[in-house]
Amino acid sequence: MNLSYWEIKSWLTNIDYTIVGSGIVGLNCALYLKERFPKSNILILEKGMLPQGASTKNAGFACFGSLSEIIDDLNSHTETEVLQLIKKRVKGLKLLRKTLGDKTINYRNNGGYELFLNNEHLLDKCISKKEDINKLLKPIFKKDVFSIKPNSFNFKNIESEYIFNQFEGQIDTGKMMEALLKKAQKKGIKILNNCVVEVFTEKSDSVKIKTNEFEFYTSKLLIATNGFASQLLNEEVKPARAQVMITKPIKNLHIKGTFHLDRGYYYFRNIDNRILFGGGRNLDFKGEETAEFNQTDIIQNKLEELLKTTILPEILFEIEHRWSGIMGVGNQKKAIVKQLSNNVYCGVRLGGMGIAIGSLIGQELAQLIE
Repeated sequence: MNLSYWEIKSWLTNIDYTIVGSGIVGLNCALYLKERFPKSNILILEKGMLPQGASTKNAGFACFGSLSEIIDDLNSHTETEVLQLIKKRVKGLKLLRKTLGDKTINYRNNGGYELFLNNEHLLDKCISKKEDINKLLKPIFKKDVFSIKPNSFNFKNIESEYIFNQFEGQIDTGKMMEALLKKAQKKGIKILNNCVVEVFTEKSDSVKIKTNEFEFYTSKLLIATNGFASQLLNEEVKPARAQVMITKPIKNLHIKGTFHLDRGYYYFRNIDNRILFGGGRNLDFKGEETAEFNQTDIIQNKLEELLKTTILPEILFEIEHRWSGIMGVGNQKKAIVKQLSNNVYCGVRLGGMGIAIGSLIGQELAQLIE
């Protein structure tokens, strides 16, 4: 790139902290670093025109886990680990709301509903475990989290009862990211978009970063690329694509809340008199283990089928937009936040819980700097 003296001097000289990724984690990390070190020179590099990955592409669920998901987690994690995961999600959501304000992110506590497909016996299992899970979560919420409600939204081809979560909410993802970006820029944090980090080399007191456009040095490098982490790091984190669609506005839409279906592999919500619907990764786990932003027929067809037969069975609707986001997942649900070497750090593998824990992981990443 043909950089001028002014560009090099103003944007790429005496950089204290370089953060890769301008998503929820990267921006919160930068804000917290600026709070701790007000005179520091902070640069964020973002490979997309807008924050890539999942931060601007998620469904906007302010959730911490459905009942069936928590039951599943207890099969692969200890009770203490599951409790810690949920505590972290609740703490992270509180931090997000405190940082930006409920009005700014359009936070709504409409509750969360878990729907169950017919003849799966999963509802019976959840009902049998409900009291135990409520007891487990009582120290966090001081009240019962999960209760049973009838199918008041008249969804079809599901069991006649839902599991209701009174503490689940929803946000406007676009407003959240817009507010975080504005906050960062107001603090003097520089963000360069369409800038891909190709490789970095650690020196004794700095890190040399080579991008698709230029090379420069930074004192510390913090990697917050979540689903794309494997492109720069050798950590146990894989990309996981989530495909999403949204309808055109529907007159007198009666559905309000966040909804989980089929163990959370499908999820939908109301937004601006529309239904936003995503999921289906379980139809092709291997195929969706990708960092490519595409849609596939197998998943798109299934999403449309469920909209027609289950969610909006007697309502005419049209799909207006389709997109996909890239999450970072692994064998464990715990995020990876650690120092990798003298001057390199990472905060990745958010496991599809970016809204819930992104703010907290960003803060924890910044706290690794001494």
